[in-house]
Amino acid sequence: MFFDPLYLVFALPGLLLGMWARARVKNAFNKYAQVRTMRNVTGAEVARALLDSQGLYDVVIEETKGFLSDHYDPRSKVLRLSPDVYRTPSIAAAGVAAHEMGHAVQDAKSYVPLNIRSALVPAVQFGSNLGPWIFIAGFWLQFTTLAWVGVILFAASVVFALVTLPVEFDASRRAKQLLVSNGILVGDEMKGVEKVLDAAALTYVAAAVAAIGTLLYYVMLLTGGRRR
Repeated sequence: MFFDPLYLVFALPGLLLGMWARARVKNAFNKYAQVRTMRNVTGAEVARALLDSQGLYDVVIEETKGFLSDHYDPRSKVLRLSPDVYRTPSIAAAGVAAHEMGHAVQDAKSYVPLNIRSALVPAVQFGSNLGPWIFIAGFWLQFTTLAWVGVILFAASVVFALVTLPVEFDASRRAKQLLVSNGILVGDEMKGVEKVLDAAALTYVAAAVAAIGTLLYYVMLLTGGRRR
């Protein structure tokens, strides 16, 4: 095995964008985690109020460990919020909680991209782990068919990353609309929410760019895009 410098041409854009996006998320969240909402409601209270406003009384809210580990589980209908979001009455917590609540609304309304993403999870878990290794084995053994199998398996990760974009953007759009229409945040408070959620959206864009870059590199090697 050896490191191919050409790989950086394909991988570096996603890596740099990812680093920048994560820094923006951390900075935006930390900044607005210090700003209390005028109504002094915690992330858990925001999520509950918005869920109830949509008639989603059956969705349970739980506290989970980790920093920004917030997520919605469509299988168990549970919205899990990290301690910094669950317990804190801040603009950042309100924005993150509302975003995750947006996924619960998507689930209730059978939002097609969310359904596609959920269906892809098993393939992605398998393909993202084994795909690159199968590709490497096939490439170095000059077993082209095996290498293409690895590429196809890894391609599931690319599709997943691309489908994730409309899912996340739509969840943020719903969150912003509901925070305003339910009177939970007012005036300039929404500017903080927008900065937090827009920064978070960049992380998903970076993931998609990184996945596409890696896939293109694999395809380039197999199609003779460079001399071996």
